[in-house]
Amino acid sequence: MYKDIIQKLELLSNPTQKNIEGMARFGIRPKTKLLCIPIPKLRLLAKEIKKNTKKTHSLALKLWDSKMHEARILAGMIDNPKEVTSAQMEKWVKGFDTWDVCDQVCMNLFDKTDLAVKKIFEWSSRKEEFVKRTSFSLIAALAFHSKELSDKDFVKFFPLIKKASIDERNFVKKAVNWALRQIGKRNVKLNKEAITLAKEIQKINSKSAKWVANGALLELTNEKIQSRLKLKRRA
Repeated sequence: MYKDIIQKLELLSNPTQKNIEGMARFGIRPKTKLLCIPIPKLRLLAKEIKKNTKKTHSLALKLWDSKMHEARILAGMIDNPKEVTSAQMEKWVKGFDTWDVCDQVCMNLFDKTDLAVKKIFEWSSRKEEFVKRTSFSLIAALAFHSKELSDKDFVKFFPLIKKASIDERNFVKKAVNWALRQIGKRNVKLNKEAITLAKEIQKINSKSAKWVANGALLELTNEKIQSRLKLKRRA
């Protein structure tokens, strides 16, 4: 089945110079083979794979090792979170070389594992740009998806966000901002606490911190967000 999937990926590929340059403009310059396959097409393929086999874990591991950009995104879409190990997460996170692979794997797989919270704390202090980004992309993914974590659990991430807000690296600060915004959009209580944190970060003498804070405040105080959260509380 692995060979069939690789063939399908090759058929879907469209790595024209225009497409490659277009992805590069969005900061996607992988060290792996780039096929230029849109995410919706990968989702359809992932759905087809999961429909035809239950042995998705071993298949996901092979796809990751193929060193093809889109195959790695697909691996995150089909893997079974219950079978993901700490060693696998460490191997994959070290292989993240673009924000899209990082965020897709976080949103489709890592946030569903039992190790997610543990890894957030571990990776937040790592020096590698994409490893550190993963910590905050994972917070954002949990804030978006998790039904198990409480408000207190998300508040525990605040010191990590505040500390990392001074990181000037583009892919880190964008994920820190994303994490703060997603937490603040979960409910009214967390919205207030996230706004308070953003105001604290805004006072830090750091260009990056001010960028993170200003972006978060702009969205979290937005009238549409406020109205949606109030309606959600009443429901």
